[in-house]
Amino acid sequence: MDSTPIVVHPPAPSGGRRVTIQGEIAGLAHGDADVVEFLRRAGLLDADSLLDDEAWVKWRGGRAHQYAAA
Repeated sequence: MDSTPIVVHPPAPSGGRRVTIQGEIAGLAHGDADVVEFLRRAGLLDADSLLDDEAWVKWRGGRAHQYAAA
């Protein structure tokens, strides 16, 4: 099991990426601003600085910060 608390899943065929925080679905992100908002709602006020921190965020499938379907 992955111990990274935040997972940005592969892009959906229609675009956007599902985001989970501690295994719970936070929502569908269409850009970094959406991910940051999900993290802020979860109580992570320094969310902007976490997106590229591999200890906090795992980007699965596709490239980090890209939300369009392949």
